[in-house]
Amino acid sequence: MVGTEPRNTGVEGVDGGVGVTALLVAAARAIETHRDDSLAQDVYAEHFVRAAPASANWPVRIRQVPDGDADPLWGRFARYFGLRTRVLDDFLLRSVHAGARQVVLFGAGLDTRAFRLDWPPGCVIYEIDREGVLEFKHKVLADLPATPRATRVTVPVDLRADWVTALTGAGFDPAAPSTWLAEGLLFYLPSAAETYLMDSVDLLSTRGSSLAFEAKLEKDLLEYRDSPLYTATRQKIGIDLLRLFDPGPRPDSAGRLEGRGWSTEVHTPFDFTRHHGRGPLPEPNDALEGNRWFFARKTRS
Repeated sequence: MVGTEPRNTGVEGVDGGVGVTALLVAAARAIETHRDDSLAQDVYAEHFVRAAPASANWPVRIRQVPDGDADPLWGRFARYFGLRTRVLDDFLLRSVHAGARQVVLFGAGLDTRAFRLDWPPGCVIYEIDREGVLEFKHKVLADLPATPRATRVTVPVDLRADWVTALTGAGFDPAAPSTWLAEGLLFYLPSAAETYLMDSVDLLSTRGSSLAFEAKLEKDLLEYRDSPLYTATRQKIGIDLLRLFDPGPRPDSAGRLEGRGWSTEVHTPFDFTRHHGRGPLPEPNDALEGNRWFFARKTRS
């Protein structure tokens, strides 16, 4: 893989290979699941949180949070992850109902979409992540009544390595339509690594394939160091996200895809908050203001 050595993403070397960033998202999904006005359901999420020593005492229900939704981390940030889960769930299901039968989840982490979404017949879900992460997930799910609702294929490979060969070797067919998801991943990758990922997706995708990814606008991230969201994350669970994000310039991945036959659209998370009637809205010194969700479809080969 082309690119410099990525920064520590918080996914390796913690709790048997699963890092606190993956556990943070799992805790957010657990909280979302138990809300009265839930946007997404993930009944497995709290089991991951409780199984890892680093997160065993974290809240998994909003009533366990003293300030409730006023808490920047377990209220607002967790609601952000719940909204993102719902939006990307909807994207994936639209894509497979439009004809794609191969779904590739980059940095799959503790994603349980293979188990919790209603997939059409014939779908194959490829989960790419480090071996330790996938092993942790397997261990937790093996103790639960968890059965995949589609064919699930794990691809234990580091995204710094030759994941293309690993994916095609696991059965992925570049000649068939596919849908790809890079959720909460690109923030951590250097520019060259993101460009390699996008170029590889393009080469492995036939017309009718689709891709969703999350990115940040080009801006000095240190401007947000004192934002309530990042401050609460550092103080409450010891994760300094700004030290984990790659500080280098970001590529124009959407423009690159458009030049290769993809149509793209971009939204802010707040667009979907307004659509669903719940979720985060803009606030002063907002660490979420630069987040963008991109959706692309390959219209020509």
